[in-house]
Amino acid sequence: MADRRTDGETPKVVHLLKICVGVDQVEQLELWQGQRVARGEQLRHVTRNRPRRDGEVLAGGSLYWIIAGAIRVRQRIVALDRVETETGIKCGLVLAPELVRTEPWLRRPHQGWRYLEAKDAPPDLSAHTDAEGLPPDLQVALRDLGVY
Repeated sequence: MADRRTDGETPKVVHLLKICVGVDQVEQLELWQGQRVARGEQLRHVTRNRPRRDGEVLAGGSLYWIIAGAIRVRQRIVALDRVETETGIKCGLVLAPELVRTEPWLRRPHQGWRYLEAKDAPPDLSAHTDAEGLPPDLQVALRDLGVY
């Protein structure tokens, strides 16, 4: 489905936020997805509902993964596929292979995905930070104190 705007303006970007179930560290997600790519599989996360704001998602949106209670990494959404399953038609979020680490931002659990406005998304993590490897809540506390 194409962008629903008719005024000729470029749609704004919106992201999706999702809990990465069964994953405790970013490295687990990297390993799991690396195995899928090695088998020649497409990186796709199937979800029940297609985003109604599909044009905004496809205008540069990412899937922000919540891992161990914090947003830790994002992945660019490159397409939305129609997926037929035994239980009906679902939406496949086709993901770019690159995982981009973000500053850890604590998030409460929720079911399904949520929209994440670009202004509310955590910034990408710099190439190197001294706080890397610390628990997310400690990283947040250090950031709030201005230590890193």
